[in-house]
Amino acid sequence: MAATGSEKQGAKAYYVSTPIYYVNDAPHLGHAYTTVAGDVLTRWHRQRGEKVWYLTGTDEHGQKIMRTAEANGVTPQAWADKLVTESWKPLWEHLDIANDDFIRTTQKRHTDRVQEFVQDLYDKDEIYKGGYEGPYCVGCEEYKLPGELLDGEGEYAGQKLCPIHKKPVEILSEENYFFKLSEYSEKLLAHYEANPGFIQPESARNEVVNFVRQGLQDLSISRSTFDWGVPVPWDDKHVIYVWVDALLNYATAVGYNENPEKFESTFPADVHLVGKDILRFHAIIWPAMLMAQGLPLPGKIAANGWLMVGGEKMSKSNLTGIKPQDLTSHFGVDAYRWYFLRAIAFGQDGSFSWEDFSARYTSELANDYGNLASRVAAMVNKYFGGELPAATADGDAEKAIHDGLTKAVAEADRKIGEELDFQGGILAVFDFVKQVNGYITEQEPWKVAKDDSPEGKARLATILYTAAEALRAVAVLLNPIMPDTSQKLWDSLGAEPSLGALADQPVQHAADWGRLPAGATITKGAVLFPRLEEKPTA
Repeated sequence: MAATGSEKQGAKAYYVSTPIYYVNDAPHLGHAYTTVAGDVLTRWHRQRGEKVWYLTGTDEHGQKIMRTAEANGVTPQAWADKLVTESWKPLWEHLDIANDDFIRTTQKRHTDRVQEFVQDLYDKDEIYKGGYEGPYCVGCEEYKLPGELLDGEGEYAGQKLCPIHKKPVEILSEENYFFKLSEYSEKLLAHYEANPGFIQPESARNEVVNFVRQGLQDLSISRSTFDWGVPVPWDDKHVIYVWVDALLNYATAVGYNENPEKFESTFPADVHLVGKDILRFHAIIWPAMLMAQGLPLPGKIAANGWLMVGGEKMSKSNLTGIKPQDLTSHFGVDAYRWYFLRAIAFGQDGSFSWEDFSARYTSELANDYGNLASRVAAMVNKYFGGELPAATADGDAEKAIHDGLTKAVAEADRKIGEELDFQGGILAVFDFVKQVNGYITEQEPWKVAKDDSPEGKARLATILYTAAEALRAVAVLLNPIMPDTSQKLWDSLGAEPSLGALADQPVQHAADWGRLPAGATITKGAVLFPRLEEKPTA
């Protein structure tokens, strides 16, 4: 999306990041869920007229990637290149993700800066050499605490399992370098207390606080049993622990130690969007690393829940991975972007079902929203030859619509733009859509049209102008969520020639009533949400 002309030059960018995703396989619905959420959030802030930076990317080092590549008979770099080129980037383009950058941890702009960051910590005596033995999950790329492990059953009987991947852990013993994480427990707790919104939702914050209160262990920041990673700069027999490498992308992508001006105007992130299974890395290790380096901490770590299918977290390892294209080919991209944020409260686990998607699509998108747009366009064309009439007979019914829009804009702006309550913001807009539908039902313009008196014509004109102007505002409010559909509606309202591009419409000014000019040409374009065919069968 193009930046708006009202951006504040010189101001710090509103910086949002997704996790960088492992390239051990193609993306599934869970990856797309987080990425779409970040896209909606940053599009919303762009339409506030703010300077924005949206980062996503891929995590390409570590034992998991190395083993996947070996299993496929290629080098880790070749595997990563193939997945990024053929799967990850094409999907984000398909889903209309307007990211400003795509960082890959194998890029020199990243690996050089990672070595410099870690070398600096070593020079500051924040890193020392030691030995470690413990249970390690390759899927998580993390040493586990014994108390976290599950007892295996069936084929895994007698083994200890990772609680996330449900696969046996490996007992590793190796000589590593350690970051003095244990020294940051009190500093972290003080930051959590002083900034209660730093970790969201509250349940995630409580989990992290309780974990840190138990005392932190020093963190192994290198591996010496394989070589697919960034070499430790003072000891090339070791590679930097993949999570230390990965977390630093949030700094290296915006110019750390390379472009001071960009770094100053972008870092730190205002919002890190993460899955709850990687919350501790982002809410404990990452801020501790920044504290050790004297760098500012992010504004917010927002953990989304898991997408569940059949009661299990959606993932390739659990065989519940679903390709987003399986859904977009049936429902369309915009409906896909809308559905998951509408159906699931961000921060909570949510279950996906084809039946629920179909029901919401038909009820809310096709019937409530799409039908409203079609009815209004049809009536303006039928009664006024497609030329939007002026409203000259406003009354209490119109004031209720004005007030309803003002409320919807304020609520959606607060919930989406500030609270990351995407569901609440979308519901506020669709409550207004329902209000406008109710207004048309109550005012019965098809009956008013039978009154040929000047008063009757003025009343009919006012009803249809009110409905069209309400749709103008809805197009603005839903543009960050459903950009293609909103553009179609915008075009059908004849808005662009007189109002400018949709992307330049400030969401917080959507309630400025009367922006759609009388005389605009209203056209009945393609149906916004076509009737769904039967669910495809395998």
